[in-house]
Amino acid sequence: MISVIIPTLNEAAYLPRLLEALAGQTRRPDEVIVADAGSTDGTPEIARAWGAQVVPGGRPAVGRNAGARIARGTWLVFLDADVVPRPDFLEKALGEMEARRLDVATCLMEPLSLRPADRVFHEVANGYLLALQWVSPRAPGFCILIRRELHEAIGGFDETLLLAEDHDYVRRASHHGRFGVLTTVRIPVSTRRVEEEGVFPLLLKYLWAEAHVWAGRPIRSLPFVYAFGNHRPLSPSDRHAGEGVWKRTARWPTPIPRSLWRAIRGPKGVAQKRRPWAEG
Repeated sequence: MISVIIPTLNEAAYLPRLLEALAGQTRRPDEVIVADAGSTDGTPEIARAWGAQVVPGGRPAVGRNAGARIARGTWLVFLDADVVPRPDFLEKALGEMEARRLDVATCLMEPLSLRPADRVFHEVANGYLLALQWVSPRAPGFCILIRRELHEAIGGFDETLLLAEDHDYVRRASHHGRFGVLTTVRIPVSTRRVEEEGVFPLLLKYLWAEAHVWAGRPIRSLPFVYAFGNHRPLSPSDRHAGEGVWKRTARWPTPIPRSLWRAIRGPKGVAQKRRPWAEG
């Protein structure tokens, strides 16, 4: 069984895209759990309308642990609300993990954006993940796959950490199981944080966090603001950029299938059923 766990806080603008993408998977998840940190924009109602379970959450680490506690799956898939996986994501990801005998993994990422700078930024991050996977594992929290028994063995995410809790999680997991970066799939992710904060300010925050990770210093206080759930609504430019990527309306080094955008928009049958994974 596959359990998808999504921590949220005011994600009404983004969560529907992810839920529709999950509904269109060639290997559907057996359950979707949304751990909500007190949204006031209707996020829990949206999740329930799609048949997802909703549990109280908190910061991302808290929400992920809360979802994992009630999950029934042998595989746990932690996603953030602003990712939009391709239809074959779960099928290929789990297939590669089983073929490589991995116990915990992340995958390469690509931006839901048409800007070349965003592409470069994410490719540099991909190279960093690949270079360190055997030395000092890293994984963005918006995409982590793990065997349930391993999650339980390490006690889940460290809820006292304010940043880099995802890196800490896979590092500890790699001491008890086999970690790897998946290369047969990529996870398309929103560039909203880059757009809101700017590339260089955000890069400085990440470099600051990386310095602490390398030094082995847990991050339990921050000298800057790193918002969770305080993102602006989905803008027309973001929406149009995403549509352009999925439809291949712009030149793109690794085009995304047009069929995915149709799945994201949701065929009438899926939209009417509303409980795609609950039906098996």
